[in-house]
Amino acid sequence: MATHDAADETEEASAGALRESTPGDRPPGPDGVPVIGNTVQFLRDPLAFYARCAAYEDDVVTYRVATSDGVMLTHPADIEQVLVTDDADYRRASIIRNALGQIADGGLFLMEGEAWQAHRTALQPSFYRDRVETYADMMARFADERAAEWADRGANAGSLPVSEEMRTLTLEILAKTLLDVDIRGRESAIRDAAAVISDRFDAGSLSALLPLWVPTPANRRCRRAVSRFDDAIADIVADRRASDEEFDDLLSILLAVDPDDGTGESRDGGGLSERQIRDHLFTFLFAGHETTALTLSYALMLLANDPERQARLHEELDTVLGDGSEGSAADAERPGAADLFELDYLDRVVDEALRLYPPAYTVFREPTRDVDLGGYRIPEGSTVSMPQWVVHRDDRWYDDPDAFRPERWTDEFREALPDYAYFPFGGGPRHCIGMRFALMEAKLVLTTLAGRFAFDPVTEPPLDLSMQITLQPQQPIEVDLRER
Repeated sequence: MATHDAADETEEASAGALRESTPGDRPPGPDGVPVIGNTVQFLRDPLAFYARCAAYEDDVVTYRVATSDGVMLTHPADIEQVLVTDDADYRRASIIRNALGQIADGGLFLMEGEAWQAHRTALQPSFYRDRVETYADMMARFADERAAEWADRGANAGSLPVSEEMRTLTLEILAKTLLDVDIRGRESAIRDAAAVISDRFDAGSLSALLPLWVPTPANRRCRRAVSRFDDAIADIVADRRASDEEFDDLLSILLAVDPDDGTGESRDGGGLSERQIRDHLFTFLFAGHETTALTLSYALMLLANDPERQARLHEELDTVLGDGSEGSAADAERPGAADLFELDYLDRVVDEALRLYPPAYTVFREPTRDVDLGGYRIPEGSTVSMPQWVVHRDDRWYDDPDAFRPERWTDEFREALPDYAYFPFGGGPRHCIGMRFALMEAKLVLTTLAGRFAFDPVTEPPLDLSMQITLQPQQPIEVDLRER
């Protein structure tokens, strides 16, 4: 493992930023076959195909998958141009709208224009910093209760499937904090349905290219899963409507909000339609728990495989929060939002896990007119892909890019790193609305679990990964536990 200091890495990152794309009549890219282009190559191994595109000595690479002409951008300046500077010239890519639109086309993720702006503005108060910090105690309490369950299993319980455990935990936290619903004991309908739906959209599967109405086994499983998910959402909404209590959460906003829908016509006090409420809840429940669960799973796996860095995290937690020397670790006070400001190495661990294994592994956009990117003319309607998976491992920005090195994230390195060389939550006006929520949740849960346990490796990198709706391990991530 490299031992370059922060100054060396900062110098290398700054030097790398000088490289620019080489203009030409058409961006370079892998050869394909008539009509279907690179579809077979992509389906065979999507991550390997991304790596092949990234190997070109250019920051703009072209390809064709199914019926879409694609362009991959890997230079931070070009990515910033799409997501920030010229955001108005782009929309969600058709490949995403046609796929996920079959499930929740009215959710915030897929909405466009004035309708998106109205709904985003209405929902934003649930994710203000002050509001998110009020969820801290609940997040830590749920994590603490999960740690107690693990401790009750004893040292001989065998390896722990943390990827499954984190899915359950993050779903419980999300439901309680944003919807004020305690779903413990009945979360499997949502959790299991989410897994089936995600698998249906595996980029390496032919079924991902087919409409959902085609009666394939994967589509039938997906439709049943969506139905179970919908039933769970309907129960949550029905229970809230039947309650006489007053609530102040995301669900209460959804049931009360009356935004202009972008057509200029308000619903005149009628609030959102049932379909809009369902689509928003589906989007938040699905994406909100899955992405944080993956962040925690990858972080725990990385720590388990690096005893030295895990020990450094334990030392920081013991110093800042206390090591429970006057009692058991279980007796230690739960961490709060304010404690996170003092946990610098924890912050670096989470940033590094998100760099190496970004749950949202690429961002897609589609230009609404012909645009210039990296010296090339990109036609209207092209699929523009900006893969965090590639950019986060680019050795122009990161020394020893495939290594787990939380200590790289010094203040000096962060300052020198180009904007959009690191963008795990997207960027621009449409950056993830739940970013603060997700980061605080991941840090509080990791603090709670690492304060109680040491983790030993079972699953080891490199991982076999699949490009589903999120970046998923093909096999459950497992660790062994030792109480500290």
